[in-house]
Amino acid sequence: MRGNKKKVYLDYNSTTPIDKRVLEEMLPFFTEKFGNASSISHAYGWDAEEGVELARDRVAKLINAKSNEIYFTSGGTESINLALLGICKANESKGNHLITCQTEHKAVLDTCEQLIQNGTDITYLPVSKSGNIDLQQLQESITKQTIAVCLMHANNEIGTIHPLAKISKITRESNVLLVTDASQSAGKIPLDVDAYGVDIAILSAHKMYGPKGVGALYVRSGVQLTPMHYGGGQERKLRPGTLNTPGIVGFGKAAELCHMEMQKDADRLQKLIELIEYEFAEEPGIHINGENGQRLPHVTNLTFENIDGSRLIRTLKNLAVSQSSACSSNTLKPSHVLTAIGHDPLLALSSLRIGIGRFTTKNEVRLAIGDIMNAVDQLKLTAP
Repeated sequence: MRGNKKKVYLDYNSTTPIDKRVLEEMLPFFTEKFGNASSISHAYGWDAEEGVELARDRVAKLINAKSNEIYFTSGGTESINLALLGICKANESKGNHLITCQTEHKAVLDTCEQLIQNGTDITYLPVSKSGNIDLQQLQESITKQTIAVCLMHANNEIGTIHPLAKISKITRESNVLLVTDASQSAGKIPLDVDAYGVDIAILSAHKMYGPKGVGALYVRSGVQLTPMHYGGGQERKLRPGTLNTPGIVGFGKAAELCHMEMQKDADRLQKLIELIEYEFAEEPGIHINGENGQRLPHVTNLTFENIDGSRLIRTLKNLAVSQSSACSSNTLKPSHVLTAIGHDPLLALSSLRIGIGRFTTKNEVRLAIGDIMNAVDQLKLTAP
């Protein structure tokens, strides 16, 4: 198990390889069915429109939504911006207060910072060591000025799952919208927007074996959003611009495959994560982050005491792992998620996120365990 020279990809939370079945469905829309989906006067446009609407149906089915509640975007970040900026603009007469939590994705936190500049009041709820919010504190934070609560379905770094059904009982009693970033959870675990009481959900294709550059926004019928861009009538005027038809078609196929294979994938990946955590659980100075909470089946986050995190990453040159979200990994800063659950900055920097997926093998996991064990032993010996 030691001395691995094979490159192993364990960063599925950052992005996933496109499934070959998805690629096969996309290819005709680059060459044979290349029309503009908004061109309604000829067969090329009709073919493209048909592909888009089939994809809309498939994405809707994945989360138990109506197809006319799905709007395609360029990805999760645009969907988050449109959701938060759009509901604040549409609800100016009601209030100017949003509630979120400290461990949200940077796309949410940065959008909230922009909203603050525009006069919106933001409450950032703290989390427990397992990454959970206090539902009583959530309820007490809602005021007459509160427009929405924005909480991700599952955390992208430690995998903690928020109990959306319980949260929506609180928001609905207060006539407040529930927005959830489901980029990491959709296609991995069940997400029933109707049963969970979600009003707006954010989805991303490249997190579920689809192409990059395409996402979706679920907006419950009757919820009002103000458009943030103008210039065309696409997506019922909410998100104008020529549709990325091949990407959307791929997104739809990826959603269909995840819907069919979700439980099988989750069961297999959960066993591999349990293998990883079993190997490290008894090692002194190694901690599993968020281990006491309900978590995604395909991710674990480990913290190593008395280890230089930057040296650890460089030593693991054959493993694709990360220290934090890919959206902030180009800066040497501790993960805001790990500091929020109680780690000091140095300890947060000595952590690894391992995300596995559909194409991860048991042999690759065993190779990774050996590499990490080797690296930790080596760095502990040479640590000052």
